[in-house]
Amino acid sequence: MKLQREPGILFLVLAIFLLLEACGGLKVSRVEPETMTDLSGRWNDTDSRLVAQEMLGDALGRSWLDTYIARKGKEPSVIVGTVVNRSHEHINVQTFIKDLERELTNSGRVTFVASKSEREEVRQERLEQQEFSSEETAKGLGKEIGADFMLKGTINTILDEAKGTKAIFYQVDLEMINIENNTKAWFGQKKIKKIIQRSRFGF
Repeated sequence: MKLQREPGILFLVLAIFLLLEACGGLKVSRVEPETMTDLSGRWNDTDSRLVAQEMLGDALGRSWLDTYIARKGKEPSVIVGTVVNRSHEHINVQTFIKDLERELTNSGRVTFVASKSEREEVRQERLEQQEFSSEETAKGLGKEIGADFMLKGTINTILDEAKGTKAIFYQVDLEMINIENNTKAWFGQKKIKKIIQRSRFGF
């Protein structure tokens, strides 16, 4: 065979084949949702989940919670307010808010109040029950629990980049605010720094 006598040509053909395979191939794998992935270096679901777990673990372990329970004789009711994305990236803060809500609800240490949009839907359902449901099953009005604390926060970033290497610094700040008197019962801060190096031969 001629190709066997021409190792340079054989190498070139092999290189072209590998190049086409790399450019045109598509591979999809199913993994567990908890699997850590960091494909682009940007904020992702792993960051959202781990930051929510760590920060609310800190919040629920602080003295403000035991102090409130000792003073009021009950667990505080908490609502999640706004989390503002002030970073340079598009971050879906709704998934982060849902992670926060899940951690608060499942902790069992506070009573979690549904969000504003969720309350509106439930209120509409309750109003309709007054007209269409039987007296025995219709839920009464004016029995909602008012939240004692609101959790609010911000996500900020600092970007530094040079010669194919990028450093992204994320800072997440969360605050637990007493709705009755506007005092801050807890302030939490989580910092993440990522170094992203792009290959010179990457596509």
